[in-house]
Amino acid sequence: MSLGFGYLARIGHLYPSGGLCDFEVQRMAPPGVQFVTTRMPFARTSLESDKAVVADVESHAALLATAGVSLIAMNCTAASMAVGAQVINQRIFDATGIRSVTTTDAILAALHAVGAGRVALMTPYPREVVEMEIAFLARHGVEVVCEIAAPCSTPIQQGSFPASHWADLARQLDTDNADAVLISCAGIQVSDVIEEIERAGTPVITSNQALLWHCLRTLGLADRPTGFGRLLAGNFDKGTYLP
Repeated sequence: MSLGFGYLARIGHLYPSGGLCDFEVQRMAPPGVQFVTTRMPFARTSLESDKAVVADVESHAALLATAGVSLIAMNCTAASMAVGAQVINQRIFDATGIRSVTTTDAILAALHAVGAGRVALMTPYPREVVEMEIAFLARHGVEVVCEIAAPCSTPIQQGSFPASHWADLARQLDTDNADAVLISCAGIQVSDVIEEIERAGTPVITSNQALLWHCLRTLGLADRPTGFGRLLAGNFDKGTYLP
């Protein structure tokens, strides 16, 4: 776990206020990469809340700008899908002059890198959010061939389950026709079990893992953290692209 000063990069991290797992990106980050977090109001898990979380994203991003960050990462998967990454990134840039990425940007880039046109999807979302995500992925050329959800009503509930809970749930997915397992949500503890899930043979993409991977490559950093799946370790670097 990288706990030190950001002598290589300091990344602004916009994260839902009720979420408990903002530590995951820092835990996977290489030495010298620091995530500085500011919270956005989010207390209930719903499509309405996902859209509302970025209502004042400009002021939250402006707080991060005072820390001298070189990149801002808006880390809420469902919100960036529901509102649109391009819209969010433009609003942040207009407010701060700093480039930004979203979890959605990261997931799409990661799926492209691993060559995944078909995914097995796992989420902690209510049905309306799952259906929104399936439709979003379809619009971007990614078919959800199977999915499983453990719906949570609050981000606190999402973050309170141990990593083993999500590993057990992932084992119920039928991945025979999937190019990757997509574990969607920045608010769940899953970094400890990425490699365990990958032992079944299918690459695993998670929200926080993909966000870190995308931030490192956006900043041109060559570090490839190990222990958190094939994507971060660099196994798919030939398929990497930057926006």
